[in-house]
Amino acid sequence: MLLDAHELHISYGDIRAVNGVSFDLQEGELVSIIGANGAGKSSILNGIMGIVPLRKGSIHFDTDEITSLATHQRAKAGIRMVPERARVFPRLTVYENLMAGAYGLRKRIKIAKQIAWLHDLFPILKERNNQPANTLSGGEQQQLSIARALISEPKLLLVDEVSMGLMPKLVDQVFEVLKQLNRDHGLSILVVEQNAMASLKISHRAYVLETGTCVHEGRASELLEDPKVKEVYLGH
Repeated sequence: MLLDAHELHISYGDIRAVNGVSFDLQEGELVSIIGANGAGKSSILNGIMGIVPLRKGSIHFDTDEITSLATHQRAKAGIRMVPERARVFPRLTVYENLMAGAYGLRKRIKIAKQIAWLHDLFPILKERNNQPANTLSGGEQQQLSIARALISEPKLLLVDEVSMGLMPKLVDQVFEVLKQLNRDHGLSILVVEQNAMASLKISHRAYVLETGTCVHEGRASELLEDPKVKEVYLGH
């Protein structure tokens, strides 16, 4: 088991965002957590990354308990996150953004080799290498955000609402990249997403959240055919 989250509870003051959610992810899996806006999906990723504290619950990663670790310690352990709305460093160049993803690593990586691979994966980033990130389009910033997370060769990639604010064509492209990373490179990925259809199509398994509670789980292919999931999340 690569990631095992047990009975997670997360609150913001008196507001309970996540209420006893448990889930797991095997090495090499692509798993989705889907649900409407406000269901608690992003709070779960922030809890895994240590950005928000757990009120209750435990998280194990790669056999080690990481519940009490700081965010930078979880990053060093091999977890990287692609935040919603592609939060890049706007005044840094594309290259400098990528290098920021390699800062403070415990292991040594071949930076030049990684950047060459990322340029193959996202050719537009090679073209924009010396441009400030704030001159990129929304789709290009999303690619940069993913690339910045990948440069450190993570064991687990957390992806938060990757489709938010993107045109449908760009959404398809980004999800195809995630599918490719999982299929061709064996990268373990946990996606939280409002676009249930796009997310389920590339996933092995999925969990369905409603108001901070997991109400359904199963193979993604089965959830795509589930009548209730179709009606509530897939629009038919």
